[in-house]
This record gives sequence, structure tokens and C-alpha cells, in this order.
Amino acid sequence: MKPINLCIIKPNKQTFSETFVQEHINRLPGNKKVLYGGVFPVYDHEDKFLIKSKWGLLSYLIQKKIFKKQAIAVRTNALVAYLKKEEIDAVFVEYGMVGAMVTEACRLAGVPLIIHFHGADVHHRKTVETYFDLYQEAFKYASAFISVSVDMIGALIELGAPAEKIHLASCGVDTEAFPQLDISGTARNFLSVGRFVEKKSPASVVKAFKIVADQLPDAKLWMVGEGPLFEETKAQVSQLGLGEKINLTGPLPSDGIKKLFGQTRCFVQHSVTAANGDKEGTPVTILEAGSSGLPIVSTFHTGIKQAVIHEKTGYLVPEHDIEGMAAHMIKIAQDLPLAIALGNAGAAHVRRNYDIKDRINTLTEIIYKAIQRD
Repeated sequence: MKPINLCIIKPNKQTFSETFVQEHINRLPGNKKVLYGGVFPVYDHEDKFLIKSKWGLLSYLIQKKIFKKQAIAVRTNALVAYLKKEEIDAVFVEYGMVGAMVTEACRLAGVPLIIHFHGADVHHRKTVETYFDLYQEAFKYASAFISVSVDMIGALIELGAPAEKIHLASCGVDTEAFPQLDISGTARNFLSVGRFVEKKSPASVVKAFKIVADQLPDAKLWMVGEGPLFEETKAQVSQLGLGEKINLTGPLPSDGIKKLFGQTRCFVQHSVTAANGDKEGTPVTILEAGSSGLPIVSTFHTGIKQAVIHEKTGYLVPEHDIEGMAAHMIKIAQDLPLAIALGNAGAAHVRRNYDIKDRINTLTEIIYKAIQRD
């Protein structure tokens, strides 16, 4: 396949938790130009404003900040001009609301559009309500939509996306970067990695671990990440008298997380549907832990149901089942051969079904097909 000019549009310049976006930037084919700056890109691949004139920028800011407009012609025209100037063959967008916002520019530039949905962009009720009409236009124009879970496919179809345009391709993991570890020498250590937000329910993890710690005094838990519920979780840990047993590390780089994987008996995550409807896609940290040979205890929630095979690579419980989660954690903590067997099966499952190279090959094929159809 010949090299292409691929424009990747993402909302954030850099975000600790969006490793999957960086993998796409690093691994997708072609001459890549990355744009960013919110639900509609403000900056080009050189970190310069897409809107070149000062009067244009002023007009954009007035319409956005004062009049709260979604459709702003000056920025749409700036993106159209950019796509034409850079001779872009296809646009690959991270998150549905970003894709919806740039649909008109792609249409005017005559460039194929591929939208990668991830979670909140499909399930968060306020987000869907805000961008619903623009989603309908995106569903008509875009060549393909990427869903990261079977549940999300159903949600996209319910929103109006044509089923024939939807492709199942969850986020993948670099299995070479996360090789299977020998957990036979680990203590009764548990690890949770993720943003401290409602849909990851850090409070549920702490409550479950409290039950574990009461029965197994030598058990310990590391919780990695940051977010709006961090201070609340910290207070909860203190109130339950778990300050010496739970380590709230804050965000850590990949190497720091890998080091913790090597000391861990079991990975835990209690994902739930938030009050606002928000849900996970397929959590990358679960894939990384599985690739590393750790058994997983989590919930029957969206893509986790495919990433973790209940009773084969770990255990899943209904959302908010604290006692059930604790029981499985205790079982794994007390039975090292079981932990090893589950971890071995999990590492094999992730390598068969979630290797990043296979995922990138799938996305590459979708992109090239979109270009060929154009």
C-alpha cells in the first residue's frame, strides 16, 4: 500500500490516561499530521493556530465564548483550507464529538472521515444530547466508525449509526512492552490503575479491599491515578483505617506501572455505569495487566466482558457487588497456583485478541478502504 497523508484529530495535546491515542499516532500508516485543541481543533501539527488571521481568531472567540455557537464558519473554513493545503487523504478522529464537529469541514474538503468512539462519547447522556444532531450528519457522511466494545455497537446503532459502517476494534496493548511476568513470588498485593472518576468507582475498590484486609491482614493495595474523586478516596482510606495498607500513588509513568505489575498478585477495577450514563470502553490498563500475566477481578461492564473471561482469566461481578469482588480477591490472594493459572490464561487471551499490531492492521485496512471508496 502506498503512503498516505493522514490527519489525526484529537481533543487534548497530551493526556496521561490516553495511551491508546498515542499508540494510534505512533503506529498508524502514512505521513501523519496531528491536530488538537478541544472538540474542534484549534492547533495544527506545528502547534500554530489553524485560523491564520487575527480578525478571524477574534471572530471565532466571540462566537464561541459569547454566543456559544457550535457551527462557526471561520474555523470550519480554516480546517478545510488546511486539509486541502496538506493534501490530506483521510481524517482519523479520536472521540465521537470531535468527529461530529469536523464532519462539515471534511465534507467540504472532500476527505474521507473515520471516527473512533471510546466510551463517554456514546454513553454520557449530556454529551450525546449536546451533539446528537451533529452525530446524525456524521453518521451520514463518515466512511467508518470504530467501536471498542460489543455494547457500544448497540448504542451506536440506537443513536442512528448505520450498522454496516461500524467496526469492532477495541484498544489494543503492546504485548512486547508488557511481557508476561512470573507472579509466583508475589505477596498478597493488589493493584488498581485508572482515573479517579465515577465510572471507575474507586470507592468500591476501597470498600472491597477493606473486607479483604479484615480477613488477610498482610494484604496491600496500590491505587494509581488522579481525578476529581482522588481527595474523596483519600479521605475514605483514612476513615476506614487503611492508611498503612493502601498506597495512593497519584499518576505514574508507564515504567512505574510496570514495576508495580511485577510486585502484584492481582489487578482490580470496579467499573460501573455512572449516574450520567457514562461507561467505559475497553480499559487499556486491564489489557496491560492481562498481558503481564496478572489475574483480573472486575465487573460485567461493556468491553471488560470480552477482555476478561470469567473464571478463566479472572473473575467478574455485577456492578456495585462489593462483597462478591472481595470474595474473589480473597480467593486469589489465598491460592497462588490459581492466581498463576488465571494469569497464564489471561496473558494468552490478550495476545490472541488484543495485540496492538493486530489492532493497527485492522484500523489501517479501514482507513485504506475509506480512501479507495472516496
